[in-house]
This record gives sequence, structure tokens and C-alpha cells, in this order.
Amino acid sequence: MDIIQTILKDSNYQLAIFSKMEIESLRSRTTVRKSRERETAFVKCIVRDKEVQLKPEEIVRQLYAGRLIAHYGYPRTRIAFEHKVNFGREKKSADIVVFDKDRPDVPYIVVELKKPNLKDGKNQLRSYCNATGAPIGVWTNGEKISHYHRKDPNYFEDITDIPSSTQSLQDILSERFTLKDLIIRDKISNERKSLKDIILEMEDEVLANAGVDVFEEVFKLIFTKLYDEYLSGKDKEILNYFLHQVTQTAVREKKAGFGTPPKYFDGRDYEALKEAVSKISDDGFRTMEFRNSGQTDTELKHKLQNLFDRARGQWPGVFSEGATFELSDSHLAICVSSLQDVKLFNSNLLVVDEAFEYLVNKSSKGEKGQYFTPRHVIDMCVQMLNPQRGEYMIDTASGSCGFPVHTIFKLTGHLFSNSEIPEEDKQNVLKVFGIDFDEKTVRVARTLNLIAGDGETNVLHLNTLDFERWADKTEKDKKWISTYGKGFERLEKLRAEKGQNKQFKFDILMANPPFAGDIKESRILHQYQLGFKSNNKAQSKVGRDILFIERNLDFLKPGGRMAIVLPQGRFNNTSDKYIREYISEQARILAVVGLHGNTFKPHTGTKTSVIFLQKMERRPEKRPALSKNRRLPDILRRQREGRQGQLRRLCLPQE
Repeated sequence: MDIIQTILKDSNYQLAIFSKMEIESLRSRTTVRKSRERETAFVKCIVRDKEVQLKPEEIVRQLYAGRLIAHYGYPRTRIAFEHKVNFGREKKSADIVVFDKDRPDVPYIVVELKKPNLKDGKNQLRSYCNATGAPIGVWTNGEKISHYHRKDPNYFEDITDIPSSTQSLQDILSERFTLKDLIIRDKISNERKSLKDIILEMEDEVLANAGVDVFEEVFKLIFTKLYDEYLSGKDKEILNYFLHQVTQTAVREKKAGFGTPPKYFDGRDYEALKEAVSKISDDGFRTMEFRNSGQTDTELKHKLQNLFDRARGQWPGVFSEGATFELSDSHLAICVSSLQDVKLFNSNLLVVDEAFEYLVNKSSKGEKGQYFTPRHVIDMCVQMLNPQRGEYMIDTASGSCGFPVHTIFKLTGHLFSNSEIPEEDKQNVLKVFGIDFDEKTVRVARTLNLIAGDGETNVLHLNTLDFERWADKTEKDKKWISTYGKGFERLEKLRAEKGQNKQFKFDILMANPPFAGDIKESRILHQYQLGFKSNNKAQSKVGRDILFIERNLDFLKPGGRMAIVLPQGRFNNTSDKYIREYISEQARILAVVGLHGNTFKPHTGTKTSVIFLQKMERRPEKRPALSKNRRLPDILRRQREGRQGQLRRLCLPQE
């Protein structure tokens, strides 16, 4: 077994940020000695020039020190391990220190490895930098890496990289930075961080005590960052053209049977992408504006506000007129530094989806039972309903659009990668719809579509249940029409009858409707069959999720498939028998999947299940009375007989 991997096993250290060449160099210097049937690995230290035992932390230290020497050009004489740092009477040891070239006893860069957790490591790094006055700090555990500029004792700004031995810190801060650089230095791919990790770090650093709405401020920053990338669209076309040429050349070389198999660029192999992009000249490319490039904090805020205002003009309806950054100048500078090296457009949308899910859940208080669906539940529903290209899908309580986004994942696969979405796949994306009455989550969902690279969206801000009043917005509200008009035009084409908003012809529907709260408005209740008792008298109130059952069936065409999350009580309570009867009359019950009681925690402990249905080909003229002894299990058994093949075709992924 590889001795290096054996040592790292069960530790919090990994080697993801290091190249095969760097790891092989360390392996070649490693010797193994046996003592009493126990193997111990030693390496000749690249800095101390003596043999030391290899432990997980030492492996990462030797590798990073090798990078300081080989890649950044720092001489061994300027590097020290276990450098003593004074904290009053107490002394601690910094893992790696690079000394200032003009002041050989003064630390210039401090590297922390002992704390394999970023939060703990950054706190330790902060204390070492403050104690020594070092302006630059690095934390890494071999899997992730972070570079910081010690702006002052309170704030540490992210920087793209550390300067080489021939550069100054100002060179790094003020260097020209284009879309090509952003692709090559993408923090998510290079530092192995998720967008959620970066946001959490921003919260720890400034946002938690900034006295602002964290969701709104981070959302503004991401929105502005997207626009900055959008402005480099012509540069992206140039890069895509040359990347296409690289791909075609690789294909020809493979067919010709050349010795070494060429690397292919397909958007999934980041190292191949980076290698291909690095060979393309970016002369004449636009300089990115969302960047802390050495100006004062006040100047940076003015630049960002101007960029944000232009973004609002390009993509109206996401933020109100006159919206501004509420963060202070210094706090905004820290946040910009954290996000400036993150590539959003055409990135792995799962990474962005996870971050938005965290932000929305953080800002949501569970009003009206709005608990966002865990992504593993969404994936289960998508896989079971198995959407196909050309089918129309909708989520009628879409929230941040988990079901629609994961349906797009299933249909295209391209949103897992850095590659462009082909035109035919964009047409499939435009067959996926979402409706929600919460404006905040609609804004998030629309931004996810922007990140997907399409720029158009079918996410609509409407009250699904109150369809009789849709015309107030769709025909009379000019602001709403300018924001959502194109998406609604596509929805209109799926109406079962022209001019009405009740019946539609969707192939698939997936939803997790709000559980809590009753609908008491008689005008709305009179629109639904479930709004009346068995004696045809109107009910005084009906659970919101109950009305969603009927409304969702209205959205489906005959034969359409549906997955809906419901409270477990709807399947068990005696008082809810009429709901179960209604469902069995309108649809075939394909499956009921119980979810664990912890599924929606910490937001709620409500026990839930997902019911999978297929709408009947014909609606019955009159509801037949069901005998008292015909309960849901009997219905399920009856419907299951003879339908195994059909269920398999509908619910299982096809070859």
C-alpha cells in the first residue's frame, strides 16, 4: 500500500491541492524502516536538511514547502519550520514562516497546518500574523487552501494567491484580471471550497456582526458578481471558440493513434480545462470589475454600487429601484475579496444551489409551513418520476426551485460542469416551470437560472391557489409583466382551455406545498371541490396543503405524473378520509414513501410522506360513495394488481 496514503488514513489531512508531480517528488525522498514488525516512514526535510518522521501534518508541510521553493521561488534560507512566536510569557510555534527579504528576522508569510479545520486554523493564523506583524497568511489541510492579506488586526482579506519571491503584495492586489484568469483561478475548483463554505467564512469574519440582512447583502453581491461575468460575454465566446478547436484537435489525434491519449475538454475535467485555457492569449480581454484591486474601501464601494445599479437595469425585477449595499465600506471590501475569485456563470449549479438553500433557510422563519425540501428527497422524487426530454414539468410551490433545478440536472447533465448549455438543452430548460407566492425565494430561483447560463426563466411570482386573480398581475401590473411576462407567455401555451388559468397540460408535477395554515377566504374555497363538504355545503376553512392536492391535479394532463410531500396525518387521520377518497378517484396511486421524522429538522419535526400519483385518463362525472370498510390500504392493493409493469416504466430510470 502507498505509505503516504497509509499515514493520511483517518486523518483530516488530504492531498487534493497538490499535483501528482509534487506528491511523487515527496514519495521519492521517503524511506520506510521496520522496527518490531512496524513500518515507520521518514523523509529528508526539504528545509531543515535532516531526516524527520512523516506524520499527516508533516506530509502537507513538506509538500507546501516544496511549492514555496519550486513554484514561488523562495530560497530555503528564507523559510523556517516551527518558528517561535511570543504571546507574552507563552510561546507557540508557527508551522511555516517565510521571512521578509529585506528584514531576515521578520516574518512575511505565515502558514498554518496544525488546525485542519478552516475556522480554527484561521483563528490560529490570525493570532500568529498579529503577533509577528506578517502581512500574509496561508491556511491549508491539503484538501483546501486559503490565502489572506492582513489588512488590520481585525480584518483578513482573501487574496487570489501569495506573491512570488520577485513580486510584492501590491503586485497581486493590482494585477490585471480577466475572464481567463477567473477560469484558471476559480476558488471553488482550486481551493476545493464550496460557495456555502465561503459564505460561512464571510459570516464569521464580518456579516454576523454587521447589523444587516445577511441574505439580502450576499444576494446583492452574487447578483453583481454575475453581471460582471456577463459583461465579459464576448471574451467567453473567444475562449469557447479556441476550446472547441482544442477539442477537435484532440479528437483527430486520438483517431490518428498518437502515443499519449490527449486530454479532452468537456467541462468536467477542470485540470484539462485550465491547461487548455492557459494557452489562450487574453490580450484585449475586458478587465473584471468585481475586484478589490488596491483602491480605498470607499472607492471600492462606489465601484460596486455602480456595477450593481447596471445589473439591476440588465435584469429587472430581482431588486427594487434604489436598492443599495447596506454593508459598511470595510465590510464590503472583505466580502468582495472573498467572492472575487469565484466563477458563477456555467459553474456546477449544485454548489450554488447548496449555498442558496442555506441562505434561504437561514432567513426563513417557517412562515405558513414553508420548509425547504432536502435535496436527497428532491433527487428521490426526480429519479422515480424519471422526466424525459420534451416533457413539461412544474413545481407549484417552488420556493428556491429545488425540484425544477434538479429536473434540469436530470434532463441535461450540463449544469454539473463548466461547459456551455447546448441550444437544444436550453429548449428543455424552458419546459421547466416554477410558481411561488414568496418574492424572496422567487428572486433566488430566477438567479439560479441566470447562473445556469440561460438568462431566461419560467419562475413566476403568483399565488398558485388563487388563480382567479392572476389577471390582476398578468394583465394589469406593468412591473410584473416586464419581469415575468415571457415566462407567463410560455405557461399560457399549456392551458387546457384558452383564456382560463385553472386547467393545464403538464406531464410532470413535483411539489412540497406549505403545511401550516388554513385557507378561510370563501372566495378561494369556492374554487375547489375539496372546499365543500359531502353534503355540498362550503367548509369554513381548509388546510393549505389539501387545496394544493386538488390544484396540482388540475395542472396535470390525463396520464401526467405527480410527486407531492404531505403531512403523514393526511394518510392516517380518520377526519381526512375524504381526501384519500378524492385522491383515489382522480388518480392512480403509484407509491407512498414515508420520510423519517428528522427529514425537515431543525425547521420542523412534522412526519411526512411523499405520494406518487398518475392522473386518471378521464375525470368521473360524479363522485361514487365509498363503503366504510374500503380504506386506503385496500385501494393501494387493488391498484397495485396488474400494474407492476406500468409502475416500473413510469418510475424507474430507463436504459
